[in-house]
Amino acid sequence: MKIHLSLSLLTHKCLLAFVGFFVFSVSVFADENSIDNPHIQTLAASCAACHGSHGNSVGGTSVLAGLDASHFVLQMMSFRNGSRSSTVMHRHAKGLTVEEINDLAFYFAQQKRITALNPPSERLAE
Repeated sequence: MKIHLSLSLLTHKCLLAFVGFFVFSVSVFADENSIDNPHIQTLAASCAACHGSHGNSVGGTSVLAGLDASHFVLQMMSFRNGSRSSTVMHRHAKGLTVEEINDLAFYFAQQKRITALNPPSERLAE
């Protein structure tokens, strides 16, 4: 038990150091032009299927709009390396380069978070 716990703690520390490198790279390598980059806009649009237009989810999935870029990178890298379980996100994350993840992090951090207003549910007349 003690060996397993130490290994788990070491793995977690290595993961944090690894992710720390990529969090740092978000601020260094992501540039303001990534918002206007058609490739990044296309990737972000594919996220809209689950996470809503411009990252503004209407429920059921995380809101990406206005999300801190370092948090986005941390989560995507966790999906990518398998340390965070998911149903499909690990496949999406593995399909992205580190640069694309950084650019998407910057893109979504720049989006305005909008609180979704869902219309009230109505019952059909019987």
